[in-house]
Amino acid sequence: MNIFKSFRFISPLEIEGKALNILQEMKKTSHYQPEFPLDASCVAEFLGLDVVWDTIPSDSQGKIAARILPLEKLIEINEDIPQLKEGFGESTIAHEIGHWVLHINQEEVDRSLRMLNKGINIQVPPLLCRSEDQLEGIEWQAQYFASCLLMPQFILINNVKNVDLTKWKNLYKLAEKFGVTISNLTHRLKNLGWININQKTRQITYGKSIPAGIISGINV
Repeated sequence: MNIFKSFRFISPLEIEGKALNILQEMKKTSHYQPEFPLDASCVAEFLGLDVVWDTIPSDSQGKIAARILPLEKLIEINEDIPQLKEGFGESTIAHEIGHWVLHINQEEVDRSLRMLNKGINIQVPPLLCRSEDQLEGIEWQAQYFASCLLMPQFILINNVKNVDLTKWKNLYKLAEKFGVTISNLTHRLKNLGWININQKTRQITYGKSIPAGIISGINV
């Protein structure tokens, strides 16, 4: 069996459910109570993963933003890419956690580690991540997982009641509150169907899926 799972369609609902399950399991512990803005490194530690910032050499395809070494249970973030800081850094770590949860067969990782402990030489290539510019397939899935983990719906709802989401200044305040980039936040709100953004004018309007009660008291 391969450590890397074959690609399959995973619905947004299923991805969101997996992120919520992790947060619920963390709530059962005394040391890993999730607080927001969420520390993605804390989530990684809860899952038995180490996170390090290090230099990752480029390869023939260009720069590598981050990678997972499955048998080491290690997430490496490229410290030589300045953009991978603050909110984007949290998103990158959460993105890699998404790959670990969605795309790596953890039972096979444990089996391979048992074989290594018995002296059987096993080599597994790292899972590489490059850029947010081309999010499709497993990269889209991992990034959607990251947004669900860092901005769960139930936490978002509690923080946006009576906040005018059609004002950019309010969105920037929310992004700062959640410790994410404005791009992370707007993609999350658009994916939920809460807002629409005109790509030409940058005007924001409410989406059809905005939960009842969020915009009560707001003149729109």
